[in-house]
Amino acid sequence: MDTHEHHSMTDHDSHQNHGGHAPTTWSMAAQATLHCLTGCAIGEVLGMVIGTATGLHNTGTIILSIVLAFIFGYALTMRGVIRSGLSFSAAFKVALAADTVSIAVMEIIDNTVIVAVPGAMDAQLNNWLFWGSLAFSLAVAFVVTTPINRWMISRGLGHAVVHGHH
Repeated sequence: MDTHEHHSMTDHDSHQNHGGHAPTTWSMAAQATLHCLTGCAIGEVLGMVIGTATGLHNTGTIILSIVLAFIFGYALTMRGVIRSGLSFSAAFKVALAADTVSIAVMEIIDNTVIVAVPGAMDAQLNNWLFWGSLAFSLAVAFVVTTPINRWMISRGLGHAVVHGHH
């Protein structure tokens, strides 16, 4: 077998064993989750701060936080892919494909945690419970979402979509 044949067989075996994608590491998944968490956390924290400061009802505060988490999460991804030359609408489609599941899982987890912490939704901005429960909820969301992102990336989904545009 010459070098070309061996190289082709190795490539074929590699694609067969990994579903046509390079092996996905925990580090890769953690980086993707951290990227997603950054935009999500900006929106989540901003929503909680605005909702608490303006006296919104708890439901309104959570809805505002979720909306802002998606906006900032998508915007962060779009910023990078627009730099690679994609149009706004194409970048938005990439962001939807890359981040929707990850942000949705994070929002379900972090809002569930905040609601479950006694007194957290009623805590004011000057209370350690407000900031502590928010930080804890985002940490839990990161831990829960990382394996989901690893699974998605290993199948060419989620943040794997973004990597083709960098």
